[in-house]
Amino acid sequence: MTVASAPTETASAAAPDLGEIRSLLRARRFVDAAQAAARLAAAFPGHREALYLLALAQRQQHRPAQALATLDELERHHPRASRLFQERGHCYVALRDAPRAIAAYRRAVEINATLSSAWGMLEGLYRMTGDPRAAAFAAAQVARLKALPAPVVAATNLYCDGDLAAAEKMIRAFLLQHGDQIEAMRLLARIGFDLEIYDDAELLLAAVLVQAPDYHAARYDYASVLLARHKYREARAELERLLAADPGNRDFRTLQAAATVGLGLHEEALELYRALLVGAKDREAADLHLSAGHALKTLGRQAEAVEEYRAAARARPAFGDAYWSLANLKTYRFTGTELGAMRTAEDAAAASLVDRYHLCFALGKAYEDEADYATSWHFYERGNALKRAESRYRPEPIERNTANQQKVCTREFFRERQGCGATGNEPIFVVGLPRSGSTLIEQILASHSAVEGTHELAEIPRLVHELQGRDPDLENPRYPLNLAELPHEAFAAFARRYLEDTRLYRSGRPRFIDKMPNNFRHIGLIHLMFPNASIIDVRREPMAGCFGLYKQLFSRGQEFSYSISDIARYYRTYLELMEHWDRVLPGRILRVHYEDVVDDLAASVRRILGHCGLPFEAACLEFHRTARSIRTASSEQVRQPIFREGLEQWRHFERWLGPLREALGDALERYRR
Repeated sequence: MTVASAPTETASAAAPDLGEIRSLLRARRFVDAAQAAARLAAAFPGHREALYLLALAQRQQHRPAQALATLDELERHHPRASRLFQERGHCYVALRDAPRAIAAYRRAVEINATLSSAWGMLEGLYRMTGDPRAAAFAAAQVARLKALPAPVVAATNLYCDGDLAAAEKMIRAFLLQHGDQIEAMRLLARIGFDLEIYDDAELLLAAVLVQAPDYHAARYDYASVLLARHKYREARAELERLLAADPGNRDFRTLQAAATVGLGLHEEALELYRALLVGAKDREAADLHLSAGHALKTLGRQAEAVEEYRAAARARPAFGDAYWSLANLKTYRFTGTELGAMRTAEDAAAASLVDRYHLCFALGKAYEDEADYATSWHFYERGNALKRAESRYRPEPIERNTANQQKVCTREFFRERQGCGATGNEPIFVVGLPRSGSTLIEQILASHSAVEGTHELAEIPRLVHELQGRDPDLENPRYPLNLAELPHEAFAAFARRYLEDTRLYRSGRPRFIDKMPNNFRHIGLIHLMFPNASIIDVRREPMAGCFGLYKQLFSRGQEFSYSISDIARYYRTYLELMEHWDRVLPGRILRVHYEDVVDDLAASVRRILGHCGLPFEAACLEFHRTARSIRTASSEQVRQPIFREGLEQWRHFERWLGPLREALGDALERYRR
């Protein structure tokens, strides 16, 4: 596992000043240390170490109130910096406030269980307040930490403070010398999880649990990785094992609810979230209200979803995701009070990056609804710039994949593999770009008595990930070139596994929909697995479709969508690859234009059903009456009769979209060929 891109501190130029501050602290020159730290904090607002050292120096001067104010500022910028909570505990000890000191130390060790000073203080405080059981537990943690190798503790501290690159370097060096040390392996897995290198993290944690099956924290991490890899059934099994040992653990119960959502059991998940809300406070309550709102939205219970999102905003003012979730209903209209609160929160210096870009996208939608298109564009543009700045997206791997698909997946290649794969036609693959109208096509098909509507299934991307291999070389990827090396029978095996893995999302209807849009990149593999399956490519007029992408904040993935140039480049790559599939698999893919469906729904429905070999059913014309769970951004729109208003919405922003039009070039005509 290698570090792709780890977060770093604000400016390396500040390092000499940090050394000076630490020297002053060691010399007990606390006034000078505080002045130097204050200068650094002023020069680099939000600098983690400068604020931490300033608070430490202030406490050592017997100014705990000032230190607490500095720590409050540090928390606004780095809410999971474990040492800030430890230092806050020290301040409350100085103020002789045992309850607040205990709360601060507990939060510190929740984030970073290797803070021996916090555990030691907790032991003494618990004994002083008459809680011998908790004191004994804290003492055991102190003893455990003394037994841990110093490099593991040091690397964990680096990790918990966000320095992933340094933590990985240190823990890898330790493992090379000392072999399979459980805590070191778990830490390396956690680093992999944070960097989204999930396969390595899964392997490491599985190895840890072989050695230590009762290590609950490692099993919780393992369940988290399984959830991130969309292995919901396996994740829930691990969580049931954890809850059998500790039924009241809120972290276990929260992750269990998330796994239940992944399995599509939204009513059950909703009950789990509501049970967790009893006794929840502040940030936890806000997150739980948000999750409950998502479940209600998926179930089509919009009014209840709105109340949950509003409750999330009340529990945590300036919670950007709560406001964006309201905007993402597409049919919600903000009140003047809400609009004012959003603008105030977005403008606040203390706003986090994540909250800020969520608020920007929500404000963009709010002002678009108010027909204030200049202000709307300002916030859409600002939100995209903020989101793109934190993204690691590069267009080259996508374009390399397209070139390699064309290189290997030729007519001759498919001719030589005729007869491969499964003979059945159960799946219906709906592909294209997000915001192209694919949810509408899915809803039409799911209204048919023979078709099961599922969601954006992860099985094809997961198979592709396996074919790419561990530690893929982005400059020289194995997939799709290795499709030519696979034995013909492998594709039937892939198909059988796909059908088995997707069974939990189906209720027994003969056909089902896989609406993962980015599967357009893997139509060659899909054809080899299911030569008789239906494939539908849904596309939209490029200006409308691309602007729809630009104003959408996705929960995850679709990293290409936060820059006009990236969107246009991706769209052109999409057209290039779809033109290739049309050449080498003529007639295999049904092309559906969203505008045609809006103009003539009845003819479009008959054409779609005919392509899938399904008899016409009138229910498909009244798709908005079909009750089912829908997870995508269009969930509320497809629960209404079809309307034309959305076709030309992009024209309100035409004066700012010249760069998009220019970058799309001949794609503006090619998309109809």
